[in-house]
Amino acid sequence: MVHSMNREESIIRFEKVSFEYGHNKPILDEVDFPVRRGMKMAVMGQNGAGKSTLFALMSGELKPESGDIHVARGVTIATAPQVIPRDELTLTVREFFQKRFAKPVYDIDPRIDSVLEVVNLHHHAKLHDRIVKSFSGGQQARLLLASALIQNPDLLLLDEPTNNLDTAGIEHLTAFLVEYPSTCIVISHDAEFLNAFTTGVLYLDVFTRKVEQYPGNYRDVQRDILMRIEKENRKNAQLEKKIQDNKDKANFFAQKGGKMRLVAKKMRTEVEEMEEAKVDVRKEDRTIRPFTIPAQEELGGVILSLSSYTVLKGRKPVEKKANIALRKNNHLLLRGPNGIGKSTLLEAIARGIAPGARITEGVKVGYYRQDFSTLDFDQTVFDALMKAMGKPDEQRLRATAAGFLLTADVIHTKIGNLSEGQKGLVAFASLVLERPGLLILDEPTNHINFRHLPVIATALDAYAGAMILVSHVSEFVSQIRIDDILDLEK
Repeated sequence: MVHSMNREESIIRFEKVSFEYGHNKPILDEVDFPVRRGMKMAVMGQNGAGKSTLFALMSGELKPESGDIHVARGVTIATAPQVIPRDELTLTVREFFQKRFAKPVYDIDPRIDSVLEVVNLHHHAKLHDRIVKSFSGGQQARLLLASALIQNPDLLLLDEPTNNLDTAGIEHLTAFLVEYPSTCIVISHDAEFLNAFTTGVLYLDVFTRKVEQYPGNYRDVQRDILMRIEKENRKNAQLEKKIQDNKDKANFFAQKGGKMRLVAKKMRTEVEEMEEAKVDVRKEDRTIRPFTIPAQEELGGVILSLSSYTVLKGRKPVEKKANIALRKNNHLLLRGPNGIGKSTLLEAIARGIAPGARITEGVKVGYYRQDFSTLDFDQTVFDALMKAMGKPDEQRLRATAAGFLLTADVIHTKIGNLSEGQKGLVAFASLVLERPGLLILDEPTNHINFRHLPVIATALDAYAGAMILVSHVSEFVSQIRIDDILDLEK
């Protein structure tokens, strides 16, 4: 990191920065861009393009292979990563916050209280001694956010901060960021959220490995990029036509022989020049292919019955009565705020240990967990997908994987080394290969590129088995047929 003087212009500036993981995973290629003080930027790009890597370079956790990252003198940088590191889950809240500082902070308790207020995590005296992993996914997301804010940084880096947050949590965070006086860069797939506060976009192109900077909010940029793609496609179509004409003429003249051969040669050179002029249209605007999650064959009658369930009221379990019978083709939406016990209930149902839930014998359960812990991070993508199939069929496996953009270069990678978004795509590919009779989905939009969401919604909408869904993203839920709603707060 190079520290530079001029305060006015940029708080951080990339100059010809290149970075790769190992030999075969280049992420950035001679990237240049500044971030001006006070800007609120969104980072866009395909799953696995290296958005989180960009953050690690900014925070100094990773070093560039070449080029310089200039940070204005005296600037402090704090990151809220996507997930709490596994080795920090056993810390108390106080230890977790203390770890954000190089030196011990003596008045840390009141500081913790004030940041918990900001992230809408209601604090009480005993909270500081609670173990981090005793909090729900949504509450852990709030702790992560608070752990960056407590450092009061000049530059705040937020990686997917709305994942696992309920509606109230997202509204609270949005209001905070609109008012936030310092510089902020956010990776997120939540368009509504980004539109509320961003003033510019850094676009990481997975093919050119460059970062392009656009002014305007997220929606403006999305529109700009789509217009550019259309323009590039039109330009390419015109060139294609000219290239074909020239090729035909060149062949015709070449056969005539004599002087005509030189004309043919000149035309072929022109063809080559036009081939080169064709714009590399953004291949990364590829979306996953439309897919179907086939339901288990021969399903009849009630697949799951729910006569009672437990919710958390102020951390105390309360039992409630229910009368739900899910049959084939029934879709149930499970609602409730962060911390009420939605994930705990889904997990208990999936594992067959929920006291009031009965899954009919022989029903296969497909379970999508928001933290992907149903996946074995030490397995390769190939092995995990093989395991998901009843009988091995490599051809079907590869075709399914490719539809989820899990191509030959990714398929032999360990799941733990994939981006969070790619782990999500592995989880969906597994469900397709599993053919479950009961589908349980806990926040299936987390970490997933916004372009894929309509495709996933279409697949869930058409799913013919029984389904239980938890999702805070109303735009996503509105595209899926829901037959019944269980609101845990009622």
